[in-house]
Parts: sequence; structure tokens; C-alpha cells
Amino acid sequence: MVVQEGRPFHLSQGEYFFHQGEPATHFYILGEGEAKLTQISPDGQQTIVDYFGPGNGLGIIVVLSQMEYPLAAEAVEDCVALQFDREITKKLMLRYPQLALNGLDMIAVQFSKLQSRLQQLSTQKVEQRVARTLLQLVRQFGSKVDEGVLIDMPLSRQDLAEMTGTNLYQVSRILSKWEQTGIVATGRKRVILCEPHELVMIAEDLPSAKK
Repeated sequence: MVVQEGRPFHLSQGEYFFHQGEPATHFYILGEGEAKLTQISPDGQQTIVDYFGPGNGLGIIVVLSQMEYPLAAEAVEDCVALQFDREITKKLMLRYPQLALNGLDMIAVQFSKLQSRLQQLSTQKVEQRVARTLLQLVRQFGSKVDEGVLIDMPLSRQDLAEMTGTNLYQVSRILSKWEQTGIVATGRKRVILCEPHELVMIAEDLPSAKK
């Protein structure tokens, strides 16, 4: 069994699975908790590339290619994962071809997300990008609450700025406007979508009843 080949791996919030630029030696499958993938540009700017939750894999392609990790993976809350080294990962893929196919699917999904993000940065207004990002996070981590749909993971305004290619001021301005009209409710690292349909209208740049 694949699971039996993995080594249990525990991380506390704020610790890293791996850092950008380190030799890629291990692949991880998340069992509990959430992790964020970040990248530092040559000029020192950090960008949040994606968030991963239970069932997602971290680092599979670079482990097989004997590359350096192009990103860092940080636990945004306490995490439990299975850790596989390079040789075990290769052995398992030879033994279970479906695992290799699943790995290709992961890579295809990430490539599609990167293409979509590049398109958004070049063609969409900041407000659209923030709306689309919140809707994506709801699909991944949404949890129904009395006020609406909670993004059930720690999420700061700075995180949103890094995910949408903008700055803290712009994100704060947009969220404050949406709070005033009842579209969202925010707290410390907490965002609730009170009227998700309104965010869909904003994301698609369609007329809204909200003024």
C-alpha cells in the first residue's frame, strides 16, 4: 500500500515543509491542515501562488526531476502529512502507474491555475481579481455558517494582496467597501462571504444591484 510507504510528518503553524531553492528531496501528501505555496522574486517580493488542503500533494514533480524547490510551502495551521523521499516516490510510481497519472493530473491543474492567474493579472481589474480569489478559496475551504460561507482557514488582507498581485491598501479598500454593502464580513484573518452571488457578479464584471 502507498500509505504504508510514507512517514508521518507533523508541522506546527508557521513551519515549512520546504524552502524555495532547497534541493527537492521529499514529496508530501497533506492529511490534515492547510499549507500555502509562496515564491520570492529576484527583487525580494513575495507572492502567494496557491493554498493546499487535505489530499493535495506538495513537491511531486521536482522530487522526480532532482530539481530545487521553486517555491516554499508553509503550514498556515498545524498540519499532518505523509512524507516520501525521492527513491520511494519513484518506486511507488513504477509499482502503481495510477499514482504517476495522479501526479500528472496535479501538475496539469497547477499549470492551468498559473495560466489563469497570468491572464487575470494582465486583463482584469483589481476588484475582479480579489473577488475571483475569494470564490476560489471558498471552493477549496468553504464552510457554511449562519452569516454565509466562511473561508475556513487563516487568511489576512496581506495574503489576499499577495495572491492577487496588488497591495495591502487596495485590498483593504475593496474589502471595506464590500463590508459596508454587506457582501462580506471580515475579522482577524477571517473572511465570510455573506452574499457570494454578488462576488460572482463582480468577478465576471457584470452589473450588480449593490451600490
